[in-house]
Amino acid sequence: MSETIHNRIAMLRSERRISRRELADALGVHYQTIGYLERGEYSPSLHLALRIAEYFEVPVEAVFSITPFPRLGSRAV
Repeated sequence: MSETIHNRIAMLRSERRISRRELADALGVHYQTIGYLERGEYSPSLHLALRIAEYFEVPVEAVFSITPFPRLGSRAV
């Protein structure tokens, strides 16, 4: 069983034109933590995951998943 937590942090940051440093400052974490999260090298605590979702004003399930997110543009026909 994989322990990987998949996320859409990079996509959400890109859509909103927010740098890793800006997000990190808003969350009170080191900017490298955001990079580790985006690359799947670090799984967030529940508290941090909820704070990230709250920051982007989306449900936590829209940011994090235990299964890979479908690629953008790949829709079932």
